[in-house]
Amino acid sequence: MTALAPGATIGILGGGQLGRMLAMAAARLGFDVHIYTDETDSPAARVAARATIAAYNDAAALCAFARAVSVVTAEFENVPAATAAALAEAGVDVRPDARALAIAQDRFEEKTFLNALGIASPPFAAIDSEADLAAAITRIGAPAILKTRRLGYDGRGQVRIAAAADAPGAYTRIGAPAILEGFCAFEREISIIAARGGDGAIAYFEVCENEHSGGILTRTRIPARVAPSVEAQARGAAQAVLEHFDYVGVLTIEFFLMPDGALLANEMAPRVHNSGHWTIEAALTSQFEQHIRAIVGWPLGPTEHVCDAEMINLIGEEAGDWARLAADPSARLHLYGKRDARTGRKMGHVTRLRLGDRDA
Repeated sequence: MTALAPGATIGILGGGQLGRMLAMAAARLGFDVHIYTDETDSPAARVAARATIAAYNDAAALCAFARAVSVVTAEFENVPAATAAALAEAGVDVRPDARALAIAQDRFEEKTFLNALGIASPPFAAIDSEADLAAAITRIGAPAILKTRRLGYDGRGQVRIAAAADAPGAYTRIGAPAILEGFCAFEREISIIAARGGDGAIAYFEVCENEHSGGILTRTRIPARVAPSVEAQARGAAQAVLEHFDYVGVLTIEFFLMPDGALLANEMAPRVHNSGHWTIEAALTSQFEQHIRAIVGWPLGPTEHVCDAEMINLIGEEAGDWARLAADPSARLHLYGKRDARTGRKMGHVTRLRLGDRDA
């Protein structure tokens, strides 16, 4: 894999906040970024050198985009895998490739894939009818959660089933191919972020600890309260996925930590991830720079965390508190430039560092 020199153009599929932060990291290393998105006035496009606004199935626009960039990556996994495949067919390198995107876009296929690699998960079943749901509830039990197989995120496309009596009608409310996932009495939620370069080198960030509310990540802490054996399990799972796909770029896997120390995989994300935002200030290399380094063929950067940290998402109207946060010397404020602070929408985040015995 030949390294790209500064001045080359990186194509990013998607215009959200992850694309925005990737574009900023790329610019710091001397690269231009060309955003491809179907969204007008996107957060990423406003900090990029260039943007194409077109549908993800617009063949002419995709061909022009492929000619204008040296490598392509995606900022979220729900970019159609067919789009990534079309760009690869047009002759541009897509990193990571479309296979990882395709697996991550379907929750049933994703968990089936992870299990096949020996990575355990909560019990699950594909649901395509009310009859399927009734049978799965009998086998898996309740409480459980019914989710759309595709496109759901941040708590969307989900129905919680507290008891078997709640199951009738749940599939009809979902209205799409679904997956039933059994609840597990986990101790805490953690995630690992790892990167693989084109030369096969792998670098791991330290496992972090996450809190969710309503299906949305609200807080991440580093370091996580886990034993070295748990960290080793998480790294082993990440390595298995990275090597299976001959993966290039950053990958995230979220886990449930069980009381006996076992890990159950919740989901994987073939991209930079919300739970890795702490790396911007608290690691020697941020997850965003690491992803850019990987896809352009540069050596991976060091991943040691330089201090303990806590990242808090700003959801909806919480971002309206920017003036107080900007005046707080302990806050490292990141706002994503989104125009509309809708309920449940990630508008920014704040990271607080722990330097010795004081916040900074």
